[in-house]
Amino acid sequence: MEKRKGREVVVSALQFSCTDDVAANLATAERLVRASHKKGSNIILIQELFEGYYFCQAQREDFFQRAKPYKDHPTILSMQKLAKELGVVIPVSFFEEANNAHYNSIAMIDADGADLGLYRKSHIPDGPGYQEKFYFNPGDTGFKVFQTKFAKIGVAICWDQWFPEAARAMVLQGAEILLYPTAIGSEPQDQGLDSRDHWKRVMQGHAGANLVPLVASNRVGKEIIQTEHGKSEITFYGNSFIAGPTGEIVAAADDKEEAVLVAEFDLEKIKSIRHSWGLFRDRRPDLYKVLLTSDGSNPLL
Repeated sequence: MEKRKGREVVVSALQFSCTDDVAANLATAERLVRASHKKGSNIILIQELFEGYYFCQAQREDFFQRAKPYKDHPTILSMQKLAKELGVVIPVSFFEEANNAHYNSIAMIDADGADLGLYRKSHIPDGPGYQEKFYFNPGDTGFKVFQTKFAKIGVAICWDQWFPEAARAMVLQGAEILLYPTAIGSEPQDQGLDSRDHWKRVMQGHAGANLVPLVASNRVGKEIIQTEHGKSEITFYGNSFIAGPTGEIVAAADDKEEAVLVAEFDLEKIKSIRHSWGLFRDRRPDLYKVLLTSDGSNPLL
């Protein structure tokens, strides 16, 4: 029997500190995308809401002015040109205005510059320093998988990464790689709380439970936002990483420095391992109706 050929893909996670100037952040993102491309990357992940500071530390009416409609969004248009020039896939995170709704969204840009569609963040957090419910409607796209030139990609955003259901939903739809752009760091109400190891282990579990590579991109640096109660400060802890299909970390950044992480995977080989491992053969969806409930009682029959 003829041996099946490999299908190699090189994925990348970028990590950098943001200013509150869109043009400066876009220039940084472009510089790092180009650096990643020089390392051979095919799919390049930029961190969540990279156009500016993570504004959700405060509940401020004026911050809604940061939102723009999806159509003809200037940052997306810029990244479409860059993706086409370099022949790389770039998911683009942005604050979306849709009539009277607002979303934390991702546009998936393929290697020819085509916009393959939109994902809107499904799980919206609300806590000290991360007051996203003030700004974002819950996403209405459902979990999506995008057929790009190099791979079928599932992308979810930050808080989504804590939910195994989201990862499984994307892989069930054929995702070969999971991407998670992120903005996470210290907790303003408790400077002793450090979630970075927990954050990494949860996503490593998604990779291992679904036997797919996973890429997480986070920002670094200290950001101070004026809130209605005074100044709020978050130090974003970076630690961007790339995990292999058993959850092993194959590339990782630190908590302070700009980084361009790169890793290569043979998706055909991983597919063979995933199929032979039996995780998807032995699933029992008929027993999982309890997942459709909030409290575990009275599942739909």
